[in-house]
Amino acid sequence: MNRRKKIQQLLKAHAKKASAKLAPAGKSKYVSKADRLKLADEPSQDEVIS
Repeated sequence: MNRRKKIQQLLKAHAKKASAKLAPAGKSKYVSKADRLKLADEPSQDEVIS
């Protein structure tokens, strides 16, 4: 592989990574099972108080 091709390959890889960072996230953030249970319990507690 010649020098020009290596440089072009590196530049293309860096540009690809930079554009991937700017793209919107495809997945939502992971929430653990325990946290999901806590979140599910919170609204039911509010209903009991009201």
